[in-house]
Amino acid sequence: MTANRNLKRRVRARAAKTGESYTAALRHFRTTPRGEPMPEHTTLRLAVAQLTVVPDPGDTAALRESGHRIRALMREAHRAGARLLHLPEGALACPDKRIMSSTGPDEIGPADWSRADWPTLAAELRSIATLAAELRLWTVLGSIHPLTAPRRPHLSLFVIADDGTVTTRYDERMLSNTKVSHMYTPGSSPVTFTVDGIRLGCAIGMEAAFPELFLEYERLDVDVVLFSTHGPGTPVNNAPFALQAQALAAANSFWVSYATTAQDAPNAPSGIVTPHGDWLTRCPSSPASAIAVADLDLTAENLARPWRRAARGDLYARYQAHDDPRSLDRAAL
Repeated sequence: MTANRNLKRRVRARAAKTGESYTAALRHFRTTPRGEPMPEHTTLRLAVAQLTVVPDPGDTAALRESGHRIRALMREAHRAGARLLHLPEGALACPDKRIMSSTGPDEIGPADWSRADWPTLAAELRSIATLAAELRLWTVLGSIHPLTAPRRPHLSLFVIADDGTVTTRYDERMLSNTKVSHMYTPGSSPVTFTVDGIRLGCAIGMEAAFPELFLEYERLDVDVVLFSTHGPGTPVNNAPFALQAQALAAANSFWVSYATTAQDAPNAPSGIVTPHGDWLTRCPSSPASAIAVADLDLTAENLARPWRRAARGDLYARYQAHDDPRSLDRAAL
């Protein structure tokens, strides 16, 4: 607490001397979680979306309508001043396991990927990238990425920069049993990217059920994890992925953007979780396309993150009582 008071005193002194605002003066004393100087831009206006997803990647008209809905949300995010728009799993195409089953809808079998309209998927992705450049809007959306036959595709998040380039792609690593057995090839690595000095990571699908992936992103010094999913979000299971997103944000002291489908919104709408595990903003809980926008403030003090890093190291070793019989005797009263 003393160090905190001293920091505030030094910041106020600089602000009084230079005429800067408190936030501007703070930037000269604070560093990012990576130990780097605070970037010039210390906030990120993030828009998180929900929309109805297309279950059949072979339905050309539906794919074009999906692209149209995404571009409409991009324009809405741009009007709201967003720097980045985050969309859910399968925003462009979210293949249904029964529709894709080569053995018919009554039996879930290996997916028949020849039925996917890959040219239209690629064309819609290019149109989205073109609009991202026009709006100067980073756009992260879920779709499928083909691999060389006979390999199954990846289920992915495409990261489109504000110049319209696909700067990177995250492929879901922790797949459900059906996904890995019949539908997709798993990814192999985490992905991070930086927007205005703020570092972001990606997760997708059911990966909120694997806290080790989010701890990995904490070690990679991310400020925000973009988690895109397709539920679950039903009254029966109480939307566990949304609850897990809150817990993971609090446990790792970073923001989590939770993007889900409009179909799941009545039980778990899209939203943004603070590093304390609270919802900063959420979309309406109705099954319709929508965005929610918030400013993520990198200058906000978060003493929990460095403390937890120290605690996960050897901080407690000097306090442990390895040579005390009263400590070693587990049955002692």
